Amino acid sequence: MSGYWPSSWPAEDGGPTRTQLVAGSLDSDEGSLTATFRPLVATTMLVRRDPGELYVLAHSLGDDTVAWVEQIDPITLEATQRSADLAAGPMWPGGLAVHADGHLITVYGRFAHRLDPIDLTVVAAYELPRDRPYNSFVILESGVIATKDFAKDGEQPSQLLALDPETLTPLADPLDLPERSIARLSASGDAVYLVGDAHLWRALWTADGWTLDESFSPAYLGDTGATYGWDVVISGERAWLLDNGEGSERYSGTMRGRGENDAPLHLVRVDLETGAVRRAEVCGRPGGLVVNPPVVDPQRGVVVGYDSGNGVITGFDVDDLSVRWRRDQNHASHLLLYEGSGELVTHDHDAERMADQLVVLDVATGRERARVDTGSPLQSVLFPTPGAHRDLYSASFAGISRIAFGDE
Repeated sequence: MSGYWPSSWPAEDGGPTRTQLVAGSLDSDEGSLTATFRPLVATTMLVRRDPGELYVLAHSLGDDTVAWVEQIDPITLEATQRSADLAAGPMWPGGLAVHADGHLITVYGRFAHRLDPIDLTVVAAYELPRDRPYNSFVILESGVIATKDFAKDGEQPSQLLALDPETLTPLADPLDLPERSIARLSASGDAVYLVGDAHLWRALWTADGWTLDESFSPAYLGDTGATYGWDVVISGERAWLLDNGEGSERYSGTMRGRGENDAPLHLVRVDLETGAVRRAEVCGRPGGLVVNPPVVDPQRGVVVGYDSGNGVITGFDVDDLSVRWRRDQNHASHLLLYEGSGELVTHDHDAERMADQLVVLDVATGRERARVDTGSPLQSVLFPTPGAHRDLYSASFAGISRIAFGDE
């Protein structure tokens, strides 16, 4: 995490390995449970800097969009300051992080911006080379910003870029990938992991530029008939992802019933040393669909995957991938896992009421510990963020929710 500001949550999923792990516990089944909701179009994520400093990335809708960053009050959720509109272009949820030097970095649309954290003025901006959305970024151990374009079906393969964190200009020639890539990047140190549309790739950054690791290209789809995977989680010497990711454009306020592939959706495990691949079906039904990653609990030996198209969450044993528990629940967002208590933060969308709920589960058993309406009518497919105390934040395309546990 040396490329990031030393806060409790400086980036999406907590950092470049995407473990989504939070220190401590919520004690979610003790005391009251309240939710505060603030409408804010196309909220993507919230990140923390110093104590009391909470920042939000949001964007407009349509074909030619803009993004902006707000600093908000952690309790009321109201904006205390806002950046100018940031040039963007093609729409796809981007990313926001706090660099180790304290500045805010955004990549959204085809632009990267560097913002002063005090007044949110633009310090540097760079127009990325392709007229496509670039779906977020990771900061490498060296402080370099790695980003890539989002490649749709039929488009040429993606390119991996390394940007200078101060000027945001490229530090080397882009690396042309063997496949198109839809998922967000992950990284460990200065090694970047890219989920192609059939293989997992690893690229290494040095002062001389990018090198594609020719010895590592596991075929994570194999002959399953599944479609491409989404974001990969790096946990120890293993990488984890969910397949059947094709179909995100069919989201209509919910992912339930939007999957069209006949092949079942899989939790996929890849050994980072040997490239060996192992899979387990999340529920075995056709019509599976996801847009986000699983979560791994090394302490309790559980990995949790889900099928948003069929509304199923399943807990597996990390070693033999046997099923520990399974439950019906309409979850689609990224996850949070509190390491101390094993509290797993999920969502459950009620399409009849058009109400999204936040649900805390016990990661070891799947037992429900707490539930509350977030205030959003739309199913969250985005990023939750832990708060400073017994609270957390949920982002959806409809706005921001703060969920507080216990009396304040």
